[in-house]
Amino acid sequence: MYPDHTHQAPDQRALDVHYPTPIQPVIAAPAPLVPVQPGTIPAVASIVLPDGRVVTGYAIEPVKAEPVATPPAVSRAAVNVALGGVGFLAVCGGLLLLTTFITALTALITQLITLAAVIFGGWIAVQVFSASGHKGGTTVNIRKAVIKRNKFYG
Repeated sequence: MYPDHTHQAPDQRALDVHYPTPIQPVIAAPAPLVPVQPGTIPAVASIVLPDGRVVTGYAIEPVKAEPVATPPAVSRAAVNVALGGVGFLAVCGGLLLLTTFITALTALITQLITLAAVIFGGWIAVQVFSASGHKGGTTVNIRKAVIKRNKFYG
């Protein structure tokens, strides 16, 4: 005896094949259309089974395999090290130019101070050495003065 109590082997029984009948849409007042991005809402399918039941569901799309990510030809660490080296060289070049500029500016300021000292010293020397030949002005004769007990005797 077989589990379905028919006394027949499963391959000897008559097979009943049922093909679902799709439901025809009912034409009614058109619903307002809402703009939707294509491909965002899956298609819904409804079928009527022979016993009158309606089955509604979404169409199943086959699962697509994820593309295998190929590793880059050069590692990211190597690229970062190379970019860091380029940045370091740029900074070193800028610092070299900066120190050269500061050195030149210091030399210029030193030369300007030396030039000012020479010019001012020359002007003082001219004033001192030309005073003996100068006839105008006030002449002050300094003589020996005696100060005794907070009194000036001159």
